[in-house]
Amino acid sequence: MQCSRLSEAALNQLIIGAQVLEADSYGAKVYRLQDGNILKLFRRKRWFSSALLRPYSKRFIDNASQLEKLGVPTLKVVSYHTLDQAGMTAVLYSPLPGETLRHLAQKPGFSWAQALPALTGLIRDLHRSGIYFRSLHLGNIVVTPDNKLGLIDVADMRFFKAPLSENLKKRNLQHFARYIAREKLDDHFPLQDLQSALLNG
Repeated sequence: MQCSRLSEAALNQLIIGAQVLEADSYGAKVYRLQDGNILKLFRRKRWFSSALLRPYSKRFIDNASQLEKLGVPTLKVVSYHTLDQAGMTAVLYSPLPGETLRHLAQKPGFSWAQALPALTGLIRDLHRSGIYFRSLHLGNIVVTPDNKLGLIDVADMRFFKAPLSENLKKRNLQHFARYIAREKLDDHFPLQDLQSALLNG
């Protein structure tokens, strides 16, 4: 995808009336625009890093494209930009329709007993396809309107030519377990059932 310059004036015009979805110590980094599209800003935090050769914004775009080729529902990139500020890039994309599992799990009547088989199937398919999604957690898994599971926030991902090794599977599930602990979901999420199904199945 071609990368074009987005001037500061054009950026400011674009985000008029936008909702800030995510921010860090540097400021806003994810906006929901008035037309429903998402603008995600990427900052290179160190001068000398792998992001100098392959920015996270480019990884984000490439990973979304690769997931689409593999049939995994994900966001659709609209455009790619460099910004006036050194080391900053931006991706404009249309979000994956649906709700995250994290959000759905907070609703009355939600049952992990019903939802777990589909989640297990998604992660198993990713591992079999050689996809190592370091940011795999309930906030990055979306249930689409046609009841399929898809992925968002896909910058931190690697694609291997063969299914993941047992060590990589375990490491991936350790990241997932840390998220469950951090969000204080230990009493609600059937982590042991998920781990058993994926590591022993």
